[in-house]
Amino acid sequence: MDVKNNFKKLKYHFKRYGFIETIKKVFKRIFHIKENKMTNQEQYEIWMKNNLPLDIDFEFQEKAKFRNKPKISIVVPMYNTNENFFKELIECLINQTYSNWELLLADGSENKNENLKQYYESDERIKYKFLNCNEGIAENTNAALKMVTGDFVAFLDHDDLLSRDALYEVVNVINKNKEVDFIYTDEDKIDEDGERFEPYFKPEYSPETLECNNYITHLVVLKKDIIDKIGFLNSKFNGAQDFDYVLRASEEAKQIIHIPKILYHWRAHRNSTADTADAKPYAYKAGLEVIEDHLKRVGKSGIVEYGQDVPGIYKIKYEIFDNPKVSIVIPNKDHIDLLKTCINSIVKLTTYSNYEIIIIENNSEKNETFEYYKKIVKNKNIKVLNYNENTVLDSYGVQDVTCKNTNLEKEFNYSSLINFGVRNASGEYILQLNNDTKLLTGDWLETFIGYAQNKEIGAIGARLYFSDKSIQHAGIIVGIAGIAGNALVNLPYGKHAYFGREAATRNTSAVTGACLFCRKELYEEVGFMDEEKFKVAFNDVDFCLKLMEKGYRNLYNPYVELIHFESKTRGYEITEEQQERFNNEANNFKKKWKKFLDKGDPYYNKNFTRKSCNFDIITD
Repeated sequence: MDVKNNFKKLKYHFKRYGFIETIKKVFKRIFHIKENKMTNQEQYEIWMKNNLPLDIDFEFQEKAKFRNKPKISIVVPMYNTNENFFKELIECLINQTYSNWELLLADGSENKNENLKQYYESDERIKYKFLNCNEGIAENTNAALKMVTGDFVAFLDHDDLLSRDALYEVVNVINKNKEVDFIYTDEDKIDEDGERFEPYFKPEYSPETLECNNYITHLVVLKKDIIDKIGFLNSKFNGAQDFDYVLRASEEAKQIIHIPKILYHWRAHRNSTADTADAKPYAYKAGLEVIEDHLKRVGKSGIVEYGQDVPGIYKIKYEIFDNPKVSIVIPNKDHIDLLKTCINSIVKLTTYSNYEIIIIENNSEKNETFEYYKKIVKNKNIKVLNYNENTVLDSYGVQDVTCKNTNLEKEFNYSSLINFGVRNASGEYILQLNNDTKLLTGDWLETFIGYAQNKEIGAIGARLYFSDKSIQHAGIIVGIAGIAGNALVNLPYGKHAYFGREAATRNTSAVTGACLFCRKELYEEVGFMDEEKFKVAFNDVDFCLKLMEKGYRNLYNPYVELIHFESKTRGYEITEEQQERFNNEANNFKKKWKKFLDKGDPYYNKNFTRKSCNFDIITD
């Protein structure tokens, strides 16, 4: 037994994951307890073996002939820089497979470290300036920015590293996209011993995600034109100066491109924000102020708050204008126990007053259902529409009012039910809602409206729980199991997902129709929900993708929470006819959205497996 090596591993694990997790690991190892699922680190180690470039790849890159060979200026603020880390930084740049770069060093240390001279004088592409004083990370970076002579500017910390192919991949993107002026990449962390961990595989550019969380972080490369427009880093945001700069750059950029490759290694050591979330609490306060400034610049009005208990994730409560009306459309057939729970929670908790509830009655058979309808329509905000008879029910029975229905049929057709409700709704906003839900969030309509009044936004979804408060829906990932699936299903209540994705307002390709908020006009613009190809399944995903096709962005908002009493254990007892219909609708979806499926969900990194919905890394 290699005692020394095992002790080293134990020490590393203790340092990285803490006492409790280390004891769990040792206990499982002693008693040969197998974990059913690989850890993120285990997944990542397999991924690295399968995906890291080989020597032959580097040789190819070094021989590559680009038509456009921009100079990349790499700016690095220095302060009491560790000599070993600095040596590694210089070496990682000298070994880059793309050679047209310059390194601009601005040193704010109290005293010049003469030992570093041998490294920054080793290459004529390296320029070093001693500042004689430390003015903070923003101003030290600005001093380096003033030395820039390149076409694009990359930002690098004095103890971090770039992968050998980083600049090549950046220049490759520049050559393929003439308008690109903002590039960012995936990243991981590297400790003092050179061990890599916590890979951060990011989505394509996601404006609403970025407004609430600096998911972009590293590596950022900006065209010099952007730098000239936005100026220097703002020292009043020290600790979150990079977040401020990224937001300002995104406001001016013509084309933002994400490279789904890990090209940046963020050094994690004691007092580093890479290693511990509370090492610099002032940074999170600065981040809140950064978002407030951003909202002012882009003409939005809202209150910024800390987002639950995930550091670096924020919540925006947008101001609502003109008191618009919301129509809550709920299809129903009997199951009054469920509907009562749903209606009661809405009436009891909702803090927004201008709304109506439209129950779409569809082939109910029990007298108690209609007796309940007579009671609830006494509330002036509730009405019941009979889908199959084109009538409105009131407390006296049936009003002889013809409704707008284009599809009278006995067969269950969810899309048609929703379309019927939308056509007969008087609100400017529509909220599709299942009858088997229970509201937990009083200000849900204010939250929905705040985002939906932005004309660039399409559908908005909520955080839905199973009855045990584990997650049932946190957005939909298109491509899961070849079609689509809810994100983060079964994540236990209170447990955080990959980089807190369950707690972040974020762009997503689709959201479930069990709770879907949208401007009414958008239904008309995209042709409503598809009543022919998607009568029961995939109609919500299809609707959301139609919105994306029109240029709208869909959202998942974690601050609207409901319980969805859909069983996660019982499964679904379906007939052969129902199975055939499901398969037909699945095939319809695959055929209609083949190009989208082939390209991949832009908000779910290609390095995640499509076999699960929990941001697991590909290992095969």
